[in-house]
Amino acid sequence: MKIIKVTDEQAGGKAGFEIFKEALENGAKTFGLATGSTPLTTYAEITASDLDFSKATSINLDEYVNLSTDHDQSYHYFMNENLFSKKPFAQSFLPDGNASDLAATTKAYHEIIENHPIDLQILGIGQNGHIGFNEPGTSFTANTHVVDLTDSTIEANSRFFASRDDVPAQAISMGIAEILQSKQILVEAFGKNKAQAVKNMIEGPVTEDVPASVLQNHDNVIVIIDEAAASLLA
Repeated sequence: MKIIKVTDEQAGGKAGFEIFKEALENGAKTFGLATGSTPLTTYAEITASDLDFSKATSINLDEYVNLSTDHDQSYHYFMNENLFSKKPFAQSFLPDGNASDLAATTKAYHEIIENHPIDLQILGIGQNGHIGFNEPGTSFTANTHVVDLTDSTIEANSRFFASRDDVPAQAISMGIAEILQSKQILVEAFGKNKAQAVKNMIEGPVTEDVPASVLQNHDNVIVIIDEAAASLLA
């Protein structure tokens, strides 16, 4: 892993932007995208730039189950608000959390990923070490699947909803095996509350109890962390 330490989220966004710019200049065609607060500064830097993704493809990591695409907490809505409306891609794939047949949907999404190899995948990391919505205990061999969200993840995401009861209990997530197929992986983590997860990801044993730890086995991972998130590293 290559570790880039920055002062804060704003500096992290600038560093993340440079990774995207370099990938695009080097011929990257497919970008794996994440949602949540972590990548926002990177997306802001991208939308303020002259980078052109009009010939590129995007594939999103995950989406809630049973949340309408126009709900302001759906990941479809998030991506349109924070990136796609300003920097459109030639085609953008996101999981369909409203599908009547979720098994068929996850199979089809796996085929999309297989047919569009990801050149650069951006990830955040959950406080429990999850990547995407791959919670602790998820098999490293998992492909796109339906996830029962843990209490800690529901609690962490409840700040975005009117109440905890409004947070969906399930999500569709790209699997760990698919994430690992990406040619390059960018992980961003900011804040003291991510410090233990960052330490476990970088310095801990590779274990399904900490899904992000599997990134130690990938040969092209860049980790951008601020001083707070890096505070527990040796």
